[in-house]
Amino acid sequence: MLRVGTFNGEKGQCASIREAVHAVEPGGWILLGPGDYKQSGYEPIAGALGDDKAGADILITTPNIHIRGMNRNTVVIDGTKPGSPKCSSKEADQNLGPVEGSSFLGNNGVVVYKANGVWLQNFSACNFLGANSGGDAIWFDGGGASGTQQIGSWWGEYLSSTSTYWAGKEPKPSAKYGIYASNTYGPGIFEHTYANNMADAGYYIGACPDCNTILNHDHSENNDLGYSGSNSGGHLIIENSEFNNNQEGVATTSQNNDDAPSPQDGICPNGQTNPSPPPGAQRTNVCWVMIHNRVINNNNGATPTSAGAPGLVGTGMTIAGGRHDLVVENTFSGNNAWGILLVPYPATETPPPQIPQEDYCRGGVGSGSGESFVCNYEAFANEIEGNTFAKNGGFKNPSNGDIGEVSNAAPDGNCWHGNVEEGGGTPSSEPPEIQTTHGTCGQPNSGEPASSVLAAQAACDSQLLAECPPAPGEEYPRSNEVKLMALPQEPSMANPCEGVPSNPWCSRKK
Repeated sequence: MLRVGTFNGEKGQCASIREAVHAVEPGGWILLGPGDYKQSGYEPIAGALGDDKAGADILITTPNIHIRGMNRNTVVIDGTKPGSPKCSSKEADQNLGPVEGSSFLGNNGVVVYKANGVWLQNFSACNFLGANSGGDAIWFDGGGASGTQQIGSWWGEYLSSTSTYWAGKEPKPSAKYGIYASNTYGPGIFEHTYANNMADAGYYIGACPDCNTILNHDHSENNDLGYSGSNSGGHLIIENSEFNNNQEGVATTSQNNDDAPSPQDGICPNGQTNPSPPPGAQRTNVCWVMIHNRVINNNNGATPTSAGAPGLVGTGMTIAGGRHDLVVENTFSGNNAWGILLVPYPATETPPPQIPQEDYCRGGVGSGSGESFVCNYEAFANEIEGNTFAKNGGFKNPSNGDIGEVSNAAPDGNCWHGNVEEGGGTPSSEPPEIQTTHGTCGQPNSGEPASSVLAAQAACDSQLLAECPPAPGEEYPRSNEVKLMALPQEPSMANPCEGVPSNPWCSRKK
């Protein structure tokens, strides 16, 4: 049992979090007293291949440990320079990691690297900025950009992440991801967590064909993407959470990139069935489930943004080239482009050399070669059921509304049924009357073609291939002035001593 800082007048044994992390043994605990914790440098990660090449402020490689703050809002792991104010927004106070060429390497915050059974609980992190790599605040990292999954169990609870600084799109420094897990096989959970001001995504789950991950009672706002999931499939549940005031609320995507192996596929592995499918669901073999969430007012064109994450401003949710996802009993409200949109994804990325060639463009169809190579992923076999829609499509561009689907003919098409308009009625859709024509799962069907108005509008909004100016009278408004939010006070653990071995901070009632 190691303690860092001071709590209720009792001083801990360790002068810094890093000292405690280096000293803790498997099965051990680290408690953090209130304070603004800044480290004077970064720790490199041997063998790192992706964003983890930037190292970490706090690098955790010891398995089966607990790190718990005594107060979520006053225990802050801070990426700004020592001597600066807490989470300072001044340019001169930012820490960009070591110099690399004419730029900087970047920095990450708390990184659990290939260590099973780690609990992170009850603290906040701020201002971890990426340049050539890095920019991730709290990350369970099972081997970024390796194409393999090397973390099993993990837990992240009562965590907050933010940044008070954004210099601009790459290559300028920015905070990219707030709450992050990649290359894991679980089980893992993010519960009672919060993220804002991220230029890529508040939450990110990637590179896990069978993630065994749950997001529960989480909140994401003022990010480019509230949630982003690249090639994250199998058992994954997003529930009881809110995604609001982002550029785009939720995006799940198949990509031909360093988050191999593709595609994003929510089918239950090995021919299994979902042990508890939601009532009304027709598909019983889908284990990727988004249920009981609020996806509202995602119209924010003034968030930080990243060249690699072109959110569709005004869109509640996209399934971009994903398949076998079940979206049920959620609320999509006030999203001014589309409530939910299913589209193909033309991946133009090139995976890094360490990704096996057999994982290139897996699940997609490639065309072209060299720099012009495109791997196209179709969205099919998704079920959208029992959701409530309200006041979507407020931009009033052609095709804007509650529901949109762009897809080629598939033997197992997407299906839509039981969705309602708040107050009664049927959600608007492109193609029209989609719940009549696509109401039964497991049937061949198609959506609007790639030549359709809907496809053109979606491409224009995404800016994926180019910054496409809309026709006169059409717009997907973005601001040239980024507006950052303060980190709100979030509920802390009711009793941070619960379950903790006896120690001077937790040996009596506080």
